[in-house]
Amino acid sequence: MTRTMINVLSVCTLTLAGATQPAFSQQADAKTPTDENLVVTELAQGLVHPWGMTFLPNGDMLITEREGGIRRLSQSGELSPRLSNVPEVEANNQGGMLDIAIDPEFEANNTVYFCFSQPGEGGSSSSVAKATLSGNALANVETIFSAAPLIDNGFHFGCRLAFDANKQLFITLGDRYKYMKEAQNTDNHFGTIVRINRDGSVPSDNPFTDGKAPEIYSYGHRNVQGITIHPETGEVWAMEHGPKGGDEVNLLSKGANYGWPVITYGIDYSGDIISDKTHMDGMEQPVLYWDPSIAPSGMTFYQGDLFPQWNGDLLVGSLKFTHLRRIEMDGGKPGEQHEYVRDNQARIRDVEVGPNGAIYLLTDATNGKVLKLTPAK
Repeated sequence: MTRTMINVLSVCTLTLAGATQPAFSQQADAKTPTDENLVVTELAQGLVHPWGMTFLPNGDMLITEREGGIRRLSQSGELSPRLSNVPEVEANNQGGMLDIAIDPEFEANNTVYFCFSQPGEGGSSSSVAKATLSGNALANVETIFSAAPLIDNGFHFGCRLAFDANKQLFITLGDRYKYMKEAQNTDNHFGTIVRINRDGSVPSDNPFTDGKAPEIYSYGHRNVQGITIHPETGEVWAMEHGPKGGDEVNLLSKGANYGWPVITYGIDYSGDIISDKTHMDGMEQPVLYWDPSIAPSGMTFYQGDLFPQWNGDLLVGSLKFTHLRRIEMDGGKPGEQHEYVRDNQARIRDVEVGPNGAIYLLTDATNGKVLKLTPAK
């Protein structure tokens, strides 16, 4: 394990939803030091584009690799070979083996869930499978959800997972890039967040149970690569990639429309205008958005004893600006934002808080790493 000391960078890059002033610019070269320091410990390396992680009750960690693997990292730092019996994935561009989560009753049933781009006739889709973890293998693998329809491209799969207090599974999806207008259509799964029961059935109180995509919980999303449950309120929060500008953090409401692409704070990569509207009746505003984009991936609220002053703050990874970002939160409202581990120049793909209160990061690279953040003594 390798340990390094880093300084914290502090920046205020917040844009509040509903504000009339233009978005504040992201200061990519901000170097404002604070008195806080962190210790960064490298727990593992050699992972091929690690994407998602989850802790087991014994402190071990399961980690996905985008090209198709799931591996186990023990508390002692041993990285297992890839688990056997993992289903085939469509490892194309952004697709592959993506997020992973354990069952709320894992200690009783040893069940894990993972989201992956599943190949099929005519393309691929974001699918979720459940399986029993048995040593270094999966057993009883069963696909319980597949987004429809299948599309022949490798972009905007979404694929983050989170269980709420009712033990229902939220699955984030994307608009599959070329189909952004379909994010307003609740008869398919493009640009939605869905909610299912652990067996794949549809909760009876889902908002669109009479439609062709009854799993939908909310819609009007672009490419959702972060979802988390607030540890105190139980609210579901999600985070999505905008186009060029307009990354969003949203507080989810059942049946709500988050606007994409009818309203947006971003423009097309070419510079073309996607929409000249940022507000519209019947469409939700983000809690905050970033312009320019930070390319956020992975999110969680901090709760732990190692960083008590951070309790309740939101942690997100930035792929574009290669840092961990902490957003101060007060009563659900965002405040000042801070950047960490930027000097590592590593794309942060996922962030989790461990059972001991340490913060764990995945770096997105061919030689991907697991990093552990703890306070300096």
